Amino acid sequence: MPQVVIYTTQTCPYCERARRLLSRKGVAFQEIPVDQDRARWDEMIARSGRHTVPQIFIDDFHVGGYDDMVALDLDGELDLRLGVDDDQHP
Repeated sequence: MPQVVIYTTQTCPYCERARRLLSRKGVAFQEIPVDQDRARWDEMIARSGRHTVPQIFIDDFHVGGYDDMVALDLDGELDLRLGVDDDQHP
């Protein structure tokens, strides 16, 4: 399975939605909190070019934020990138 990384903050509702979507698909992910760590925040910006959370990566592919991930899911591309069969998950 590919490596999934999510840059998050504690109070971000879109971060929580992203976690739930990936968990529902049975995907393990590494969460990197950036709200108390300036170096991680700077890393996120350098890697994504964006200043908002969540920022989601599947291996080296920058998904973007939660709305971007949902768009990929609706197109069927998210499951392909994650290597999952959506029929197996509620």
